[in-house]
Amino acid sequence: MNVRQEQQTPARTDGALPRVLGQPLLGLAAMAVLTVDARGRVAHWSRTATDLFRVEGAGRAAADVLRPPPEHRDAFTPGDHRRVRCGVWRTAGVGETAWWIYPLPGPGVLALATDFGRLRDHGPDLGLGGVLLPTGGARLLHAEPVLAPAPDVAALAARFGGLLPADGAAALTARVAELGQPAVDLGVAVRLPMAPHRPGTPRALRVRNVPEARPAPPLTTGEQFSYLSEAGDRIAGALDHVQASRTLAEVAVPGLADAATVELLEGVAAAGEEDGVRPEHAALVRHIARAPGPVPEPVRRPAGDLAARVLSTGAELRLRGTTAEAEAELAGLGVPGAPGRDLLVLPLAARGQTLGVLRLLRGPGRTPFTADDLAAATELARRAGLGIDNGRRYRREAHTVHELQRTMLPADPPRIPGAEIRFRYRPAGSGLQVGGDWFDAFPLPGGRLGLVIGDVMGHGLTSAAIMGQLRMAVRALAAEDPPPARLLRRLDELTHWFTADYLGTCLYAVYDPVARRCRIGNAGHVPPVLITPGGGARVLDVPAGVPIGLGTSATMGTAEFDVPDGSRLVLCTDGLVERRDRDIDVGLEELRAHLADAGGSLDELCDGLLDTLADGTFADDVAVAALSCDGIPCDDVATFDLAVDPRSAGRARAATAARLTGWGLGALAEPVTLLVSELVANAVQHGRGPIVVRLVKAGALLGEVHDTGTAVLRPRTAAPTDEAGRGLTLVEHLAARWGTRRTEHGKAVWFELPLPRR
Repeated sequence: MNVRQEQQTPARTDGALPRVLGQPLLGLAAMAVLTVDARGRVAHWSRTATDLFRVEGAGRAAADVLRPPPEHRDAFTPGDHRRVRCGVWRTAGVGETAWWIYPLPGPGVLALATDFGRLRDHGPDLGLGGVLLPTGGARLLHAEPVLAPAPDVAALAARFGGLLPADGAAALTARVAELGQPAVDLGVAVRLPMAPHRPGTPRALRVRNVPEARPAPPLTTGEQFSYLSEAGDRIAGALDHVQASRTLAEVAVPGLADAATVELLEGVAAAGEEDGVRPEHAALVRHIARAPGPVPEPVRRPAGDLAARVLSTGAELRLRGTTAEAEAELAGLGVPGAPGRDLLVLPLAARGQTLGVLRLLRGPGRTPFTADDLAAATELARRAGLGIDNGRRYRREAHTVHELQRTMLPADPPRIPGAEIRFRYRPAGSGLQVGGDWFDAFPLPGGRLGLVIGDVMGHGLTSAAIMGQLRMAVRALAAEDPPPARLLRRLDELTHWFTADYLGTCLYAVYDPVARRCRIGNAGHVPPVLITPGGGARVLDVPAGVPIGLGTSATMGTAEFDVPDGSRLVLCTDGLVERRDRDIDVGLEELRAHLADAGGSLDELCDGLLDTLADGTFADDVAVAALSCDGIPCDDVATFDLAVDPRSAGRARAATAARLTGWGLGALAEPVTLLVSELVANAVQHGRGPIVVRLVKAGALLGEVHDTGTAVLRPRTAAPTDEAGRGLTLVEHLAARWGTRRTEHGKAVWFELPLPRR
């Protein structure tokens, strides 16, 4: 029987938080915490923020790190914010993120965030009085970030203290208590098992004192082997050192002990490079896990005498009774010392390095540790040490891969007149699978845009490094402005210089917003889809080519397409369309059909692709690049055809001055006419006709002089008695940027000047 329960929580009430059996009922989720200072830079960035956004943000501009939508960028910009901002919007590296952003009394903000997509799909965990409750069977109908009345400051500090910056935590906690605690308004459908009501069944649940649970009986030899095998598998399955530590504490109770704690060295807990015990200073440990009971807040504290001895010697220690040393260690377990209590402290080590300590406690009602128990505990600690070390290395390598890829992918798309670009990247489900997919966009001479997307086969750190090399190689080759197919052939040749074992696919497109043309070269990549302005979409018929790295790039070709204004070009990697159980053509048709009906902005188009077509298991990376082809208005382009005649320079000068006056750019007439006349004179003297002059008014003033010659012009130093040789030096002095590029019919010498400010 399905029972639907909807609970509407107002944004701010004066009532108490939901309580069950007198205990506060809380939703639990990983929550990132950051503070932004008066300059808009991140002053505090919690470890959970690094895990959530897969980037280290401390000291950087918050808006640049998080890349929120334009309508929410002001949330991280210093200003006169008077209210808490709650909402859900897409953030870099995460997708849908729930935010609670608090204005601080001084300049700056406190921001709390959680992965809203995960919360919406799986629901929050529930905590009741410090106990984690199972939530299986619940299905969310809707979820919305809101505010709830906060408990007293002390209770709030206990929940958030470990996430807030140590300096100023009290003031931040008081601010949250004043303005309201983060909450989520949930509509949930719950499958509730039903039982018949019988006469005499109590109508109200009465809570009575529960007697202390009877201690677990000792394990037989066979049971110990089964227990160690199952416990080792559970610990090894945790791909995170903190989770492995918590699993260790959970499996130790009640199989081996009545209570257990796990503490790791500070450098190990942070997944850093520091290993083992340094003799020159006291080792620090972090309280990682405890069972039974809730997971404690991580705290730093100097290792006690007993822990220091275990860490330094690597040998287990055992304490009985109520000695002062036993009392101090039992206090770390949260229990008083008493006769009959038996405590084991064992080292957690792997690969010759000490990682931390495991404490196991048996109460007075249970048989003290036997020799077999000690052997089982030692074996469990050994397996746990390997699991914790593997999890730490995994997390460290995953963080390195994420950071490497983040630095090698473009942070923001370039702004090109007549075009708009948006990127999306979604990593595979496992952190170490990040690496292969990449994209880039960059301006080219003539007001054109270069757009590239690729996929290095494989995953991990090596793939990410090769991806970065390919991206930089494409940029270097694009500076020479070769046709797309020639660029890919050169890229294939260069690949053999830095790797011989990796293959990759790549698609390179050049969009000309003046000619409304797009040239595309392909090296074994997924073909792009063109969305036409009148509706509909088609997969472009581009040469298939062969992957980069095979050394057979001679088969690569270039395809050209007319791109009417208002068209959209969508490039993606195979993770979006390829599945093991179907042909890739089926995925391409699904992509085309989705894009044929897609509307809205480019951001909505990209997000819709990931939400609709990306495999929920994220077996492979997915990269998407979308280009809106708007073109440059014809009225902003002027073209003059000239003959190879000494008088052409004067004619070009007069036509240029007239056009600039018509555009309202008379202030640029003097330098631009001089630049045009010098380049036309060079074309007359050193080139071949016909000569074409083109002026484009877009983000800057672009001037080009085309001829059919192939000689590349370069500035030279003229002697004082030389009558020529100073023209290109003058161009270099007057233009903000200039250069020479090869064209299909010869060459073009171009220059740019910034438009005057109005």
